[in-house]
Amino acid sequence: MAKKEAIIRNYETAKQRYAEIGVDTDAALENLQKIKISLHCWQGDDVRGFLNPDGDLTGGIMATGNYPGAAHTPSKLRKDLEKTFSLIPGKHKLNLHAIYADTDEKIDLDTIEPKHFASWVDWAKEQGLGLDFNPTFFSHPMYKDGFTLASPDKTVRDFWVEHGKRTRKIAEYFGKETGQTSINNFWIPDGYKDNPVDTLGPRRRLMEALDEIFAEPLNPAYTEDAVESKLLGLGAEAYTAGSHEFYMGYGISRNKLVCLDAGHFHPTEVISNKLSALSLFSKGLMLHVSRPVRWDSDHVVIMDDELAAIGRELVRNSFVPFP
Repeated sequence: MAKKEAIIRNYETAKQRYAEIGVDTDAALENLQKIKISLHCWQGDDVRGFLNPDGDLTGGIMATGNYPGAAHTPSKLRKDLEKTFSLIPGKHKLNLHAIYADTDEKIDLDTIEPKHFASWVDWAKEQGLGLDFNPTFFSHPMYKDGFTLASPDKTVRDFWVEHGKRTRKIAEYFGKETGQTSINNFWIPDGYKDNPVDTLGPRRRLMEALDEIFAEPLNPAYTEDAVESKLLGLGAEAYTAGSHEFYMGYGISRNKLVCLDAGHFHPTEVISNKLSALSLFSKGLMLHVSRPVRWDSDHVVIMDDELAAIGRELVRNSFVPFP
């Protein structure tokens, strides 16, 4: 109780100081309640998932899949998530990957259906949460020679196109059931370790595959598509098909959300500087405000300079839904 009283006293002091320069802190906190954070589920088990938890973790990401405290079942992960959400003020969303299907059926990524995520929907309703989604273009035998949607092998491309189409239907289901728009974010690891002769071909194939996936229009009240870039990955150090320039052009020309990940750029490059420019041309932005260490984003977020800069850009430019 003494600690709570001290916090309140400190807040009242800060409130008075801010009022002197015309800032209403009570109104700011009320507005803050309207912002939903989408918590990524894969922090809970180090990106193993439940479709093939004993398989290799691929895709060039920094996570190892060896976290000793990882949840090994959907119910255990949900319990861990409940604890996490209990420590975060407000009601938010959970961000699921396709490999987190909860089913006893033997299914693959090109056969997943909304019913395989029914337990997640029931849980989200009980918890008062929304659900976002991600297709999983890694940790699978059809991730061949470092490629999925941009692969020169049509059989490989067709498998992943079907997966992408099915995830859109699942995201649509999430939106219908929870009453909150489900953002379905597409990131693929496709790329080369060394300099390729052909830099155009993979990007053309990626563009055409995405066009096929997104061909069916879906109600934006239920789901929105987002596309996410990355500078490099393990095994794709020299060339990434889904670069920032590729997805910026794709998102703007196809009316998709552009996802910016704070850890997917060069270590000296920040996404806060990109927000105002992209806001003028894109349908909208999705932000992964993770914390990079050297080059990748799979790190627990902290209140660092870049996170503060992102927040300032969002608020000062009215990019958040404040009245």
